[in-house]
Amino acid sequence: MLMVQDVDLTPNPQALKFILNERLLNYETRQFGSKAEAENDPLAKGIFELEGVVSVFYMDKFITIEKAKDANWGQIQRPFINFLKSFDKNLIPVEKEVKPTSEDESKLLKQINEILDQRVRPALAGDGGGLQVLGIDGYTVKIHYQGACGSCPSAISGTLMAIEGLLKRDVNPAIEVIAG
Repeated sequence: MLMVQDVDLTPNPQALKFILNERLLNYETRQFGSKAEAENDPLAKGIFELEGVVSVFYMDKFITIEKAKDANWGQIQRPFINFLKSFDKNLIPVEKEVKPTSEDESKLLKQINEILDQRVRPALAGDGGGLQVLGIDGYTVKIHYQGACGSCPSAISGTLMAIEGLLKRDVNPAIEVIAG
């Protein structure tokens, strides 16, 4: 039975990170910004049924829920915990097989992802969020924040500059990071 073991605050005042007793995913992260996006994911779809939920992000052993500004956690938390208790984890869509990166993936992109995996993604996961590299064009890296980070003011400015500074220092001084 899925159960919430702990609840963490996130830097985003509208998001909470719910730490679970069981692993949901081994490799992937899943982000849903609307009920329509969650249509084919029974876990996220069920969470969106709760009044006031505006986004759902989950990976590993946690789920981050962002609420509408005018909603209160009291109307979300108890129904969420009850939903989890009755939810069959086997309904979560199977993860896509993770294949080794192809040989044509650029050396630069590999370097960037290695640094993000080591230095940035664990910190973001600690705050209930994630980061996806959408692509690279020359030395411009386009990223997308997930979970609590998606609409957090500090992610949009401070974290973006910190990631750019880290990549400029450790990979190439010409790198520019933009949010997509």
